[in-house]
Amino acid sequence: MTKQLKIDFVSDVVCPWCAVGLGGLEQALARLEGEVKAEIHFQPFELNPQMGPEGQDIVEHISEKYGSTPEQMAERWQMMCDRAAEVGYQFQRERLGRIWNTFDAHRLLHWAGTLGSSAQRDLKQALLSSYHEEGQAVGQHEVMLAAVAAAGLDAAVARTVLAGDEFAAEVRDREAFYRQAGITAVPSVIVNDQYLIQGGQPAEAFEQALRQIAEQAA
Repeated sequence: MTKQLKIDFVSDVVCPWCAVGLGGLEQALARLEGEVKAEIHFQPFELNPQMGPEGQDIVEHISEKYGSTPEQMAERWQMMCDRAAEVGYQFQRERLGRIWNTFDAHRLLHWAGTLGSSAQRDLKQALLSSYHEEGQAVGQHEVMLAAVAAAGLDAAVARTVLAGDEFAAEVRDREAFYRQAGITAVPSVIVNDQYLIQGGQPAEAFEQALRQIAEQAA
């Protein structure tokens, strides 16, 4: 008997580990087909809520935030590219790019969620690909709208959302909810509102955890 799970995937579109974690989660769910069925809801988390609209060079940003050297960042990025390739993403090895403010991207993801889980998932994937694989300025509206179109959603409606403050309160409320719940790092995968799987885990780890949770839920 297939067991139904609710999954809240708390993440940011400029977080490379979030892309790796989503890829691992989806691989695990594919392996569990027939045993587990899950509906994924993408929840907002901003790594850099104070980031200005012009963004910042990511080497400069990480150096300021964590004290990492360019050499350390380059080494970690190579490892990240390898992990990403394992789950189907082709990160750009030759560049680290810029970091962006993602609040408007989260507003669009909330809008997509009102259309259904598959629409939200498709937009999430399009935004992740735009930033991590194509190196696009995901904080800019035209880039977001291109991702909306790539996801097969209505870019005209999305443009209207971006032009105003629609869904701003909802995104702020969800961010506050997860902060108050103790979420300080992403990706955070919350299953059935009670089980937390932290970090960009490989598919094997997700598979094992989800199978155990499904058995307990039964």
